[in-house]
Amino acid sequence: MANITSSLLSACHRTDNHWTGVEPNAEWVDEINRLKQERNAVILAHNYQLPEIQDIADYVGDSLALSRKAAETDADVIVFCGVHFMAESAKILSPDKTVLIPDEEAGCSLADSITAEQLREWKAEHPDALVVSYVNTTAEVKALTDVCCTSSNAVDVVKSLPEDKEILFNPDMFLGAHVKRETDRDNIQVWAGECHVHAGITPRQLEEQATANPEADLYIHPECGCANSAIYLAGEGAIEPERVHMYSTGQMLDAAREGGNNKVLIATETGMLHQLNQAAPEADFQAINPQAECKYMKMITPAALLRCLAEGADEVTVPEDISKAARDSLEAMISIGNPGSGE
Repeated sequence: MANITSSLLSACHRTDNHWTGVEPNAEWVDEINRLKQERNAVILAHNYQLPEIQDIADYVGDSLALSRKAAETDADVIVFCGVHFMAESAKILSPDKTVLIPDEEAGCSLADSITAEQLREWKAEHPDALVVSYVNTTAEVKALTDVCCTSSNAVDVVKSLPEDKEILFNPDMFLGAHVKRETDRDNIQVWAGECHVHAGITPRQLEEQATANPEADLYIHPECGCANSAIYLAGEGAIEPERVHMYSTGQMLDAAREGGNNKVLIATETGMLHQLNQAAPEADFQAINPQAECKYMKMITPAALLRCLAEGADEVTVPEDISKAARDSLEAMISIGNPGSGE
């Protein structure tokens, strides 16, 4: 069997900033499953991953839900098919497990939009403020945070904090705008960060697609550049308010399972369509922007996953002091009572 691994590995090579050379055929599936058992590993795949990666995974979902699930397993190794901050979160919640990411170069434009040094400087300018950080941040940023949030619980997290306390919300400005609108608090400062993929789903695309498909519901991720426009158009009567739903990816799946046979326009990364189609195969899911694809998520290829399990690459570590402080900010969120499902 080792010869099969060697044969497949010999075909792996780095091209255009990702691992390639291996097809997700039956031989690949068998070898991934064998290596997984050999390492006592659990494979996690985010909803935005390639379909073949989602299909081979033990669990598919949002990053925080996956990290929490992995912590409950008896696996020695967590293989996180996602981007780097997600693997860090898994390590924070499972410090005694080995955490691997199939390609350590799989970053995140949103997580990169605020650094720990920038957050320190922002906090120094607002010394009495509380910091609320989206889980789509690095471990170092989480370590400087009072309480984390997900897109599904961000409003509840902020509502739980004292009304007279200034809030520093980071890093996503669209999610921050959603929280300000829903909480009606004027003492929330919002960092000007964004996910380049979600920001690229524009108000014009939303309006055009909603007008062309008047019978369709709209599932909109709060990170999207079109989110505020959707609320405005609904308020003005240009789109029926009952069609507009602001959902995390986990909430999209819940709604799809309950939605029946209908047409739905999706405003999030296109990888989400694979899970939605499996959750409700009778429905018609269409992306508002079919080009909304994250190049970092797609770096986790069949070749990268094979290399990861065969060679134990690439391991993700978090310094103990940062891990403890970051864990405190995640546990502060969980203690509020609505841990959410992830981003």
